[in-house]
Amino acid sequence: MVDWKSIWKPLTLIGGAFLVFFFLPLESSRFSNSIYEALALTRWYAREHVLLCLVPAFFIAGAIAVFVSQAAVMKYLGAGAHKMLSYGVASVSGSVLAVCSCTVLPLFAGIWQRGAGLGPAVAFLYSGPAVNVLAIILTARILGPEIGLARAIGAILFSIVIGLFMHLIYRKEENAKAESAMHLPEPEVERPLWQNTLFFGVMVLLLIFATWGKPVHASGFWYAVFTVKWWFCGVFAALLGGMMIRWMGVKTVKVFLAAAVVLILALAAPHKPLIAFSAGIIAFAILLTTTRGETETWFVSSWDFAKQIAPLLLAGVLAAGFLLGRPGSEGLIPSQWVSNLVGGNSFASNLFASLVGAFMYFATLTEVPILQGLIGAGMGKGPALALLLAGPALSLPNMLVIRSVIGTGKTIVFVSLVVVMASISGLIFGHLAI
Repeated sequence: MVDWKSIWKPLTLIGGAFLVFFFLPLESSRFSNSIYEALALTRWYAREHVLLCLVPAFFIAGAIAVFVSQAAVMKYLGAGAHKMLSYGVASVSGSVLAVCSCTVLPLFAGIWQRGAGLGPAVAFLYSGPAVNVLAIILTARILGPEIGLARAIGAILFSIVIGLFMHLIYRKEENAKAESAMHLPEPEVERPLWQNTLFFGVMVLLLIFATWGKPVHASGFWYAVFTVKWWFCGVFAALLGGMMIRWMGVKTVKVFLAAAVVLILALAAPHKPLIAFSAGIIAFAILLTTTRGETETWFVSSWDFAKQIAPLLLAGVLAAGFLLGRPGSEGLIPSQWVSNLVGGNSFASNLFASLVGAFMYFATLTEVPILQGLIGAGMGKGPALALLLAGPALSLPNMLVIRSVIGTGKTIVFVSLVVVMASISGLIFGHLAI
């Protein structure tokens, strides 16, 4: 008997692909420009975010999976942990990182894999890019103190409220997870808590300074930090190397050889720090893979996160660039449509602003100048806040990866909660700000 399902499914895919290529509107300048925007955004993402943000985040996520015990995660972030403690830890941990919606994903996947409850994990996922102190300060300075304060309050409340809603919606599953965690054996402690705390603190600080963006104004405290960011990175990299020698058995000569190569490149090309930073990543990977034991396991765990997350992120960035273009440029969807639909303060305009923010990719801090231009084009204050609350925490690439980690159903619920709450908050703020 012929298995028609096995025939029709690939035949439909092949036929669909043929029709897509047959009817490609290559003569359309907008379509051609959209392809260019997709490739340009992906190139920009690869240059500015993969090495500086994603790769360090993969190593931190791998370290969480290897060095942080499941019992410790369950104690502070598990489904059965005290709510005030777990959501407080999740929101503070996320906000300290000040990363974009894509960089937080490996870290989210890491704590979820170690047994964190859905509510605290989602609170961490939202708070990382949304509760960004520098972005909030920049918002207040450029867009006004009212919207800056509203963004700060809204983002902190969102991280906790959305996490609690996710816990309540999936409480049966969470209760089962908490009950099973009670039967976990006591973990074998490889090293004391203070060592792990110092170890992760150094890696997080290295990630923060590597991703420290250039402020709009070339003056003040934030710009002063930016001018010396690579010195901080060097100090924290040296501390990490010392910890690997002392606590993980990595040979001293290997670490010093790697450091010498990076230092030579940094001195040879001081105005191109990405060269030295890239060499440092390669050297770090070599150190992990040529040392037997937990460092080897660390690398394998990091690679598992990378191969799960990176392809989805790049595919999502391509799609986002094709549809919406880069900041200041247009993709397939005309920016004028967006401007026309976010004027005033109706629920529809707030909802549309939330949806645009949810699907468009924003690098950290780029949402502020984009909104400045949209407000100048007639965007209402309510929709502006709605976009600020939904945009930095979500993006199309971000959604694709979240789905691969927690499943389609939970991802839809999470995205819907962010969009609806951002829309309602924008509507309320818009009426109060009139």
